[in-house]
Amino acid sequence: MTIETAILTWIHLMAASIWVGGSLFIGIVFSPLLKTIAPSTEERIQIMIRIGKRFNKIAVPSLIILVVTGLYNSQMLLSNPYLLMTTSYGTFLTIKIVLVIALIITYAIHVRVIRKDVEDQIMSKQMPIQQIQKLRKKIIILGEITVVLSVTILFFAALLDAGV
Repeated sequence: MTIETAILTWIHLMAASIWVGGSLFIGIVFSPLLKTIAPSTEERIQIMIRIGKRFNKIAVPSLIILVVTGLYNSQMLLSNPYLLMTTSYGTFLTIKIVLVIALIITYAIHVRVIRKDVEDQIMSKQMPIQQIQKLRKKIIILGEITVVLSVTILFFAALLDAGV
């Protein structure tokens, strides 16, 4: 292994740590704690929007770095469709790529659900509570899907690293 490969792997792992670690922290630690911090659903969603905006400043670049370094690391196999279809490594890589695509789509939907106009309505307290509750459910489901996909992708990365 060359130093360049090690550095590229390190960058990939750092980006994965930010993306997955941040997502897990928000979902498993912060969201449940939020119920004790803010009494109303409206206040909780306002706080989550602020946290989400701040997290996205590092999460989106991390996701981009993950995709770019992942594609770079896989370029040899991706350039040979025969290996992609006939080896377990190729099969696991294909599954990982499909999961990454699903993750990007889910994340894009998640971001789209809380677009600027919706965010402005919530922050200015102009959205009815029933609509906020529906929105909250969508956000929670999309967040959970994002976390499950991210952790599953990590599992496939471990399989690839182990050469299974």
